[in-house]
Amino acid sequence: MPHHAGSPMLAKIRPGFLSQPDEHPHPANAELDLNLVECILENEHVRLEPLSEKHREPLREATSADREIWTAIYPFSLEGDQFDPSWTRIQQDHKAGNWIPFAVIRSGRCVGLTSYIRPEAKYRSVDIGSTYYRPEDRGTVVNPGVKHLLLGHAFGCGANRVQFGVDALNLRSRRAMLKLGATEEGVLRRARTTWTGRVFDRVIFSILAEEWPRVRSNLDAQIAKLAA
Repeated sequence: MPHHAGSPMLAKIRPGFLSQPDEHPHPANAELDLNLVECILENEHVRLEPLSEKHREPLREATSADREIWTAIYPFSLEGDQFDPSWTRIQQDHKAGNWIPFAVIRSGRCVGLTSYIRPEAKYRSVDIGSTYYRPEDRGTVVNPGVKHLLLGHAFGCGANRVQFGVDALNLRSRRAMLKLGATEEGVLRRARTTWTGRVFDRVIFSILAEEWPRVRSNLDAQIAKLAA
């Protein structure tokens, strides 16, 4: 979970409505703060809805589809008795401006969760993470569709850098980051602790605003192949 204490300057977040991401990022040297608008994001494959009470039970059902994964690679758990306390903490972090969570909707069904984390207005930087998909939706058009929406929206709102922090043991996500075209910057050793107490190394990947057109082309190709 994001921490409240000592948090950096946060991006302004305001409610919005259906939005298509701005595909043209602001210049890297623009004198603008990150203004990460919270809104529905949608393409022909997936829809990202700002997480609300209506998603609680559909998300509970989705996260129960893979009980083992929550003890393996996540710093928190949305499985079983852990769901409601974690849901409450997510809402608290959202209210504090540290977390912008989305329900991932495919064909009208909630299939998972994804989030913007720790937006920094001054430095125009934000993390993407806390992502989970139902097992049957992994390896499909869902993940590249979601990443296309989140990255396009972040850069369209003024981001200069988007970061991903991945558990070193999460080989699936690490491979996905490299396939996406993100740059692996290094490993933060013993950087995080899971809710079960396991201390893990965190591999850092990033995408810069000027790299977004290339990454977008990679995503377009992945989506076209998976949707065929």
